[in-house]
Amino acid sequence: MAEAAETARKSIGARRNPQSADAILEAAEAVLVEAGYAGFSIEAVARRARAGKPTIYRWWPSKAALLLEVYQRGKRVEVPDTGKLDDDLVGFLKNLFFHWRETSSGSVFRSLIAEAQSDESAALALAGYAAGRRSHTGEIIERARARGEIAAGIDAALVADLVASYAWRHLLTNQLDEDEATLRRMVGYLLRGIEAR
Repeated sequence: MAEAAETARKSIGARRNPQSADAILEAAEAVLVEAGYAGFSIEAVARRARAGKPTIYRWWPSKAALLLEVYQRGKRVEVPDTGKLDDDLVGFLKNLFFHWRETSSGSVFRSLIAEAQSDESAALALAGYAAGRRSHTGEIIERARARGEIAAGIDAALVADLVASYAWRHLLTNQLDEDEATLRRMVGYLLRGIEAR
């Protein structure tokens, strides 16, 4: 009896098999690249990965969870630390736009944002991810504060949101080839403001 219970526990498969998980993530990315968001489904991923839908849903409870892990798995964006806030922000945006443009990550993240428009779990997943990224990008602002480049009362998270808003707009409109001069102008407006002196 105990042996039967142990067998049943093993068959639940709550712990991921790394090889199967990798195959599913690779299949999900391939489906997105080939079919776009409109053609992306758990069924298509299961077929491509030769995996069962129950296995996918056991490890990723929603399409959004799968999309988010595919995105995070492939995201490699260097955050410069040049000692100057404007150079750090311009460098970060250049690296982010290049990554979104030259890898499948841009398509994956656009798909996650699209899913969040009609799926509450996707919206929650995206909000959780964005909060983590806000904190991460806010570190650039905090470094500048420590160097005395910005005023003490500046809200680093709000500045990070402004940078993210600019980046997301470019992602969603597929305008990821912004030149450095334009990025510098935007960062200049952000850091110096637009109010007449």
